[in-house]
Amino acid sequence: MSVHGAARGFETAADAYERGRPEYPPAALDRLCAALGLVPGARLLEVGAGTGKLTRLVASRGAEVVAVEPSAAMLFKVAGSRGANAVRALAEALPFRAGAFARAAAASSFHWFDGPSALAELHRVLRPGSPLGLLWNRRDEAGWVGRLSAIVNRHEGSAPRYRKGDWRRAFELAPGLFEPIEEARFPHVHRLTPDGVVDRVASISFIAALPAAERAGVLDEVRALLSSHPDTAGRPEIGLSYVTDLYLYVRR
Repeated sequence: MSVHGAARGFETAADAYERGRPEYPPAALDRLCAALGLVPGARLLEVGAGTGKLTRLVASRGAEVVAVEPSAAMLFKVAGSRGANAVRALAEALPFRAGAFARAAAASSFHWFDGPSALAELHRVLRPGSPLGLLWNRRDEAGWVGRLSAIVNRHEGSAPRYRKGDWRRAFELAPGLFEPIEEARFPHVHRLTPDGVVDRVASISFIAALPAAERAGVLDEVRALLSSHPDTAGRPEIGLSYVTDLYLYVRR
């Protein structure tokens, strides 16, 4: 399976990803479920499922989730989750027949895809009029979180990132497949121990893919920030502020 080199970091960062990444807030999940018709018994195609952060939330509401993820280490975290069927595959090569699904979603993952190819595949496997939900948790850069992001961003290189906004071009390059219908924002706070914040940074693909010494240096920078900044120093629990961005589309 061919993916961007930085994405290979997920193979070694799956545990840190599960520990350090936030869930999606109830208000965002409510809106997604309402828009996608995720009632008990409904079936959702989730592409780029990661460790199953969204998968488990949707399944807990009684829906069945077909969770597609190319990373074996990440998919292992999904396998066995109640209400989830884990499938190792790329979003650009979905192993399903045409019109197999009535709804789809991608959580904090669409920016990793070859956007036009993934949209073509989603268009193929979705029925006409089916909704597609894309959502991301992005850090609120105010205060100490901005300092944290500065440490991270120095190492991003060419890695795909939601914050760059390049993912939007997929809809321009594959016109006529999906029509936008709604955008919404949901602020929330993820409460973590200092070690949990370090895990959050360690879970970032291009940080995980660094040589061991360089990666250790980045994590030491994070620890130094947490131990010195007045908003985090000496605190057993730290609030990491996020905004969940939700984008809703419909298959033409």
